[in-house]
Amino acid sequence: MADAHSLDALTDALRRLPGVGAKSAARMAYHLLQHDRAGALQLSVALSHAVEQVQHCELCHTFTEQRVCSTCLDPARDRSQLCVVETPADQAALERTGAYRGLFFVLMGKLSPLDNIGPHDIGLQKLFDRLGGVHLAVPDMVFPPVQEVILATNFTAEGEATAHVIAQALRDSGLQVTRLSRGVPVGSELEYVDLGTIAHALVDRRNTLG
Repeated sequence: MADAHSLDALTDALRRLPGVGAKSAARMAYHLLQHDRAGALQLSVALSHAVEQVQHCELCHTFTEQRVCSTCLDPARDRSQLCVVETPADQAALERTGAYRGLFFVLMGKLSPLDNIGPHDIGLQKLFDRLGGVHLAVPDMVFPPVQEVILATNFTAEGEATAHVIAQALRDSGLQVTRLSRGVPVGSELEYVDLGTIAHALVDRRNTLG
């Protein structure tokens, strides 16, 4: 096809989305250019703005446009609890249950040796720094030491391995380390689990160190 460089570049860019293959990317590109050019421009502007403005919260590592996210700054939160999740989508799923009012830490990934994802590729060191008191001093806000770490990584092989590594690293920390109850099905991802199940798993969480 002549003069198709821009179309090929758009298709290649769309293929970077998870679960999108070559054919799906091509269909998206054709649709945007043929039927929704205004939508294509809106998507382009929104992506550019997000890339420029969205950053990681300096306390919990989630996405925010500020140095510290609104959840971490909420004075109504129980700051003695820190719930560790893999992604912002998992955090949102727990929030929707209404069963948890503590703080979060978002790893932005999980350990996966088969995919060459190790401790340095996700937020493990930032988590340990946070628990060790190495964090941003926020004016007019008091952040007492965390007393309980709730491991809410997914019940996949990688999520379990990630939870195990964190639990072992905190074994001698003096912190209470708990894991979501097995009410969450094995192999499931929190984003897709019904809210009632997640709520019960939070309430029935167990100590990971026995």
